[in-house]
Amino acid sequence: MAPLVRYQFALLATSQRWLAPVLLYAAFVAVGVQGGQPVLDSLGYGAAALLPVAAWLARLCVSNEPPAARHCVAAATSPSRAHLAALLTAFGCAAGLGAVATAFVVLVSRWADTEGHVRINPLTAAGAGLLAVLVCALLGTAVGALGSRPVLHGTGWGLALTATGVLLALVTAGSPARAAVTALVGGSRTGAVSLPLVPFGAAVLLAAAVGAVVCGLSARRG
Repeated sequence: MAPLVRYQFALLATSQRWLAPVLLYAAFVAVGVQGGQPVLDSLGYGAAALLPVAAWLARLCVSNEPPAARHCVAAATSPSRAHLAALLTAFGCAAGLGAVATAFVVLVSRWADTEGHVRINPLTAAGAGLLAVLVCALLGTAVGALGSRPVLHGTGWGLALTATGVLLALVTAGSPARAAVTALVGGSRTGAVSLPLVPFGAAVLLAAAVGAVVCGLSARRG
């Protein structure tokens, strides 16, 4: 898988299609995270903003290759492995982007609860923020995979499904992304940092299930 992921990453980097989602996320973080704000609130904002960016990157990665090149790669390996490499590339880029944002947020934010009375350990806060980032990156990649080929080939329907999926992942009760963000915001109010381990585990299982289905379909539909 490593050569396939490197190939997909090179395609994404040289296409420059990554500029739009990366710049959008940078703008979200720059505008929404101000110096001196409670660290956990800012980490929750940064993680939530990453979910649509991860979905966008997933759509870019699975559609980045010209059809002829995609068929050649699929023939050399398998359609499912080629598609999985594209999804792993999207997830890795989203997770890396979120990790950089998490470090920035921890550095510029106030290490205290919402009221400013309880000190928050920055390392513990960073760990909780990174887990929330991984949850949102996993779910965003899964949503982007469902809104792209081979599930949907039409751009209009794919965009509509992706936007709807992102919204539902952020607001639906029981969503791992909502649970992870809520844990950060709730911890900011109480002054107690809670690692979103259960949402992370649920996100891993959900993303793995979506990836298995989508990669299986790629072998049939292309």
